[in-house]
Amino acid sequence: MSTATITAQDINKLRQATGAGMMDCRKALTETNGDFEAAIDWLRKQGQKVAAKRSDREAKEGVVIAKTTPDNKTGIVLTISCETDFVSKNADFVAFAQSIADAAVANNVKSAEELNEVSINGAKVSDMINDKLASIGEKIGVARFERVEAPYVASYIHGAYRMGVLVGFNKEAGEAGKDVAMQIAAMNPLAVDANSVPAETVE
Repeated sequence: MSTATITAQDINKLRQATGAGMMDCRKALTETNGDFEAAIDWLRKQGQKVAAKRSDREAKEGVVIAKTTPDNKTGIVLTISCETDFVSKNADFVAFAQSIADAAVANNVKSAEELNEVSINGAKVSDMINDKLASIGEKIGVARFERVEAPYVASYIHGAYRMGVLVGFNKEAGEAGKDVAMQIAAMNPLAVDANSVPAETVE
C-alpha cells in the first residue's frame, strides 16, 4: 500500500480549516494517508476524546460577546467559556467567540441548544467547539446565551470581554442607550425599578 506524501502546504491547509496545531495536522494527514476530509474527521474525533477526558474540569474563564441586529431590535449576549485566562485573552479565541456570536445574530438563534446546531462555513458550532478544544487542550463551550427583543436594543461590552450588557428600550435610544448599558455594567443594578426588586432582597 502506497503512502501519500504530506507537504507543508497540506498541513497548512488543514490548520487553516480546523485551527488545530501543526503536529496534530501532520498526524491526522498521516493517519488518513493524506485524505483531507478524513483528516478533518480524525481531528474531530480526537477533539471528542479530549472533551470526554476534560468533562469534569471547571471552565470558569471565558469571553462575553454582546451583539445586536443592524436594526437594533434584537440583541444576543453569550459566554464562550474556557479553563484559563491565558486562553480567554488570546486574540484567536476572542475572534472564535465573535464568529459564533455573529452566527447567532445572522441565524436569529433563540437558545444555546439551537446555536450549537448552527453551521458556519459548513461546520456546526458544536463541531467547531470540539475542534477548538482539541487544538487548545482546554474544556470550552457555550456557557450562557441570552436574547432580548425590543423596539430598540443597546449592547455594551465592558473591559476585555469580561462583562456584556443588553438593554431593551421602548423607543430608539441611540447614544443614550449605550450610555445606559455602560452604567448598568458599572453599577450592576438588581432590577429596572423599585417594584421589580425581589421581595426576599427587600426583606
